[in-house]
Amino acid sequence: MFFDPSYIVLVLIPTLLLSLGAQLFVRSAYNRWGQTRNSSGLTGVQVAERIFGRTNVNSLRLEQAPGELTDHYDPGSHVVRLSEGIATRPSVASMAVVAHELGHVQQHQENSALIQMRTFLVPAVRFSPTIGYFMIILGLLLNATGLFWAGILLFGLMVVFMILTLPVEIDASLRGLRLLRESDLLVAETDTSGSRQILTAAAITYFAAAITAVLQLLYFISLSRR
Repeated sequence: MFFDPSYIVLVLIPTLLLSLGAQLFVRSAYNRWGQTRNSSGLTGVQVAERIFGRTNVNSLRLEQAPGELTDHYDPGSHVVRLSEGIATRPSVASMAVVAHELGHVQQHQENSALIQMRTFLVPAVRFSPTIGYFMIILGLLLNATGLFWAGILLFGLMVVFMILTLPVEIDASLRGLRLLRESDLLVAETDTSGSRQILTAAAITYFAAAITAVLQLLYFISLSRR
């Protein structure tokens, strides 16, 4: 595939450009707003505690995660893990990232339909991309059409998962903004504009990943016609 000109032009180059553009936007937003103090002077952990106290999001454990921008909500353990820069700095970026993760917490606590659909697919997509790739390549090598299409179907599960992830992430960001508003944390214009830019940057990374997955799937389907 990597020596196929159509793969290079239609998949590899757009994927690299999308990924690079998304990463540059995220890094630019984080560098700017990670150095801008939020008006309340609260660290990421303090922002989470304020949201727990003033909204309908039930309190849960906060832990520190190694690395940078490794923040995430673990629904299995009911834990929000925050990177050191987010947990300990009173920046606009800290405020926005924490609110986004608590948006995911609220989705799970309210049994959001979007999150239920994505959670339903998690067991299926855990191994389907790897097995799907293997079956596609084996199907091509053996000229086995049935095996090839079975691999495409398995890979397609991952694509559906990626597409469903996008509205889940956008919804978490919208919820995050509402949580910040309800907690009286959007005091100055910089709080609002900075939080929106950080949350938009996060959504763009998932958008790029979804487009990449769709391009790969379309390429695999196009191989069946050759």
